[in-house]
Amino acid sequence: MQHSVWKRLMWLVIIWGGSVLALALVGMFFRVLMTAAGFKSH
Repeated sequence: MQHSVWKRLMWLVIIWGGSVLALALVGMFFRVLMTAAGFKSH
């Protein structure tokens, strides 16, 4: 019983971390795109 709870928690953390990482990557990608287009964000 206890093992399944830990497994579920682990999956939640992995999915959450993955989504945060994906958001960071998208943000960096857009920043690079804006810089390439000539827009400077300060």
